[in-house]
Amino acid sequence: MNKTAMDLVKEAKAEICEMDLRQAHDKHQSEAVVIIDVREAHEFSGGHIPGAHHISRGMLEFKADSHPALKDKDREILVYCKTGGRAALAAHQLKKMGYTNVHSISGGMDAWNDADHPVHKP
Repeated sequence: MNKTAMDLVKEAKAEICEMDLRQAHDKHQSEAVVIIDVREAHEFSGGHIPGAHHISRGMLEFKADSHPALKDKDREILVYCKTGGRAALAAHQLKKMGYTNVHSISGGMDAWNDADHPVHKP
């Protein structure tokens, strides 16, 4: 059976934990988590969650093992994109790679912006 991108996102979301925006904001405030932005570089440079590390979705599997912020596979990781689809796929892949405490942020950067949470604009 052929699958669409949305089919793959739905499957990924069934295998991962999505964190609601309030929880994600609280975690961000505590600085106890690693935050990964999987959007493209131009999206990241347009504004991102302060302290987020940029690893585009297309390079995630290649860069995860060597990225200093991802050395501890048991550390809590929050992944986000624009609306949540790429983040769900990324979180699912990280889980398959042995990361044990990965969440995607429900609603992504759009929801973060809508809630007027802090954004770093370089």
